Amino acid sequence: MNRRITAAACILLLLAALTPASEPQTPPAETESPADKAPDAAGADAVVAAGNAFAIDTYARLRGEAEGNLFFSPTSIHTALAMTYAGARGTTAEQMETALHLPEDADDIHAGFAKLIADLNDPATIHIARREEDGKVMWQKVPAYQLHVANALWPQAGYPFKEAFTGLVRTQYAAALEQLDYKAPAKARTRINAWVEDKTNEKIKNLIPAGVLDPLTRLVLTNAVYFKSNWSEDFSKHATKDGDFHVSPEKTVTAPLMHQTESFGYAETDALQVLSLPYKANELDMVVLLPREVDGLAALEDALTAEKLAGWLEALQRQRVRVTLPKWEFTSKFRLKSVLSAMGMPDAFDPEKADFSGMTDAEKLFISAVLHKAFVAVDEEGTEAAAATAVVMDTRAMPPATEPKVFTADHPFVFCIRHRPTGAILFMGRVANPAK
Repeated sequence: MNRRITAAACILLLLAALTPASEPQTPPAETESPADKAPDAAGADAVVAAGNAFAIDTYARLRGEAEGNLFFSPTSIHTALAMTYAGARGTTAEQMETALHLPEDADDIHAGFAKLIADLNDPATIHIARREEDGKVMWQKVPAYQLHVANALWPQAGYPFKEAFTGLVRTQYAAALEQLDYKAPAKARTRINAWVEDKTNEKIKNLIPAGVLDPLTRLVLTNAVYFKSNWSEDFSKHATKDGDFHVSPEKTVTAPLMHQTESFGYAETDALQVLSLPYKANELDMVVLLPREVDGLAALEDALTAEKLAGWLEALQRQRVRVTLPKWEFTSKFRLKSVLSAMGMPDAFDPEKADFSGMTDAEKLFISAVLHKAFVAVDEEGTEAAAATAVVMDTRAMPPATEPKVFTADHPFVFCIRHRPTGAILFMGRVANPAK
């Protein structure tokens, strides 16, 4: 099967009321996001910087919650929380600003997300040859890769959400809006899960388990990110051989290892090798952070900061590298309430302290659940990923190389997929055991 590289992620935020309220009125109109929105570049750089700092913070929290392989989309989580932040006020908003690394100017932030989403949904194009029935060869312009970011609001039908909130999210986040009746939670769950499955090309299924939605649910916010692309330089399938992957100094598993020698972005320190593997059109790449020691993953994770990662990326130099990389495929899923609370926004989850009065005056709302699920598959042709919910370097000088650098990822490593035009980290994770 021609799978290529796939990544998909989805995030879901669930806002609920503490007690039943009287029947609301003035329902918001069911509509798709306005087509005439005009994303503003102001704040886009701040959004990317905030998202990348959030990515490293989230990874630091999740590494202790998950054993073995790990994969998530910081962009998906960050975007969904930013939509929710649009309705937060008071201390709740201040805490969310801290946890999300947002600057104080909210107007620029929401405009920045609009610009980022527009950029991510506008892939580069390439020309491919297509032979017609009469034998003529025609050139056709097609997207170089698939990258889709989608948002949606799912309010309780008839509930009086403020137009200032729903309008901002629909306009700045290109969010669709569809009313549901949470008095019939099973039906609502089926509809949202179907949307997630559609937006992630069926890679994320059953994001919302039974029992999460109930009649007190007032709003669900979803973000889905889907990515699929070939490598710029494919690995030959004939070169892939089973080999040893050292899970630890004491444990070895057999995994399919891919091989190729090409020019790639490369940097190194005494403890680390960094490799950039580009995708078609060179707009996205996978960055692999490989400890030199078999048991060096924990030390790398302890040392990892947004500033250091930026420094390592800045130090990349193109040179020939002999690459060995495993194939892998796995799914990660998380409930992020405790992680986000520990990152500095506990009030958003507290029914008594949460302040989302920017969304509605009808009753107090709080976040009752944050669910995230992400899928990644990597093979010789590329990557497929989906998610549904984001320094000065002590680098050695690179002398002219007469022999290729050797980059053998046969032990645990950290990786991320980034959008190079914006610098945004779309996905991040670690491979601890590709055989699982």
